[in-house]
Amino acid sequence: MTNTDILFQPFALKTLDLPNRIVMAPMTRTKAENGIPGAINAEYYRKRAEGGVGLILSEGTVVDRPASRNDPGIPFFHGDAAIAGWKAVADAVHAAGGKMGPQIWHTGSTRASTEWEPDAPVESPSGLLGPDQPRGNTMSDSDIADTIAAFAKAALDAKNAGFDTFEIHGAHGYLIDQFFWSGTNLRTDRFGGKTIAERSTFAREVVAAMRAAVGPDFPIILRVSQWKQQDFTARLATTPDEMTSWLAPLVEAGVDIIHASQRRFWEPEFPEIDGEKGLNFAGWAKKLTGAATISVGSVGLNSDFIGAFSGESSQKSSLDGLVERMERNEFDLIAVGRALITDAQWPNKVAKGAFDQLEDFSPAALAELV
Repeated sequence: MTNTDILFQPFALKTLDLPNRIVMAPMTRTKAENGIPGAINAEYYRKRAEGGVGLILSEGTVVDRPASRNDPGIPFFHGDAAIAGWKAVADAVHAAGGKMGPQIWHTGSTRASTEWEPDAPVESPSGLLGPDQPRGNTMSDSDIADTIAAFAKAALDAKNAGFDTFEIHGAHGYLIDQFFWSGTNLRTDRFGGKTIAERSTFAREVVAAMRAAVGPDFPIILRVSQWKQQDFTARLATTPDEMTSWLAPLVEAGVDIIHASQRRFWEPEFPEIDGEKGLNFAGWAKKLTGAATISVGSVGLNSDFIGAFSGESSQKSSLDGLVERMERNEFDLIAVGRALITDAQWPNKVAKGAFDQLEDFSPAALAELV
């Protein structure tokens, strides 16, 4: 039987004090009526806190921009009603003994479906959805300044609502990632450039503004990825030196924890350097920046999340590889996604060694919030 004790060691950073290393990954659920989280949302997260999750990261919740979301069920993180709703969610999680942070988001020019469009034109660094795919408006200087201010306001709202941290969504081809990516950032001003370091200027200014809003001691998480929904094979950093030039300045700007998103956490980031069992994305991010890291990607399941959207189920799988990587201190925390949608008690079952009681993932679970 796999010894999972390493997953249940405490973790502390600044004011964040967690009982274990298990994070609930942010997962879009589109179940916030009129953009306002309500009782069903609070109950959903409360159950995961009761289930033993060390830190819950909410689904993406958007900043105050005219077209910051791409689905009508995505929650707002602005306005009195939405912030009050999120405070009730945080209170419910805390009452169940959990810790929580919202994931702060802007979806950029991405499209969730062809059936709904926001009331205002979508915006992105260069008016592109992907390489050579025009969609929406190129952001002006004032658009960029207002967006940075909106992220900073969301940071302060998160702190004032009683959350324990927050995560900035800078991954998966959404707005911040569209600035990172050469395929969607063709700007010739200071927010563009030929290198990933130059194209990170927008993200650095977002982080710095959010850090200024919450002060030095409030922990900030940033989620990043190489892959994008527009291109699963995209890579922002093809060498460790490139990765350092991308991530180290973001840590210097105020990021405490890098959430390094992969589709499959066990895949090495630079196998040409350290082999097929080498460090994954989170491992390299930690090695190169010195920051704490969260790894993620199909934890406890035998296939990645992409298939879930086409109706594919996933069966539970061994945690041996995860335990091995954590025992060698490759990364600090592990985010669990779909396994927690199907089985809110996943951490408690793993802690007891009740692996036979873990549930497989069924995409039918995506249709409801339970």
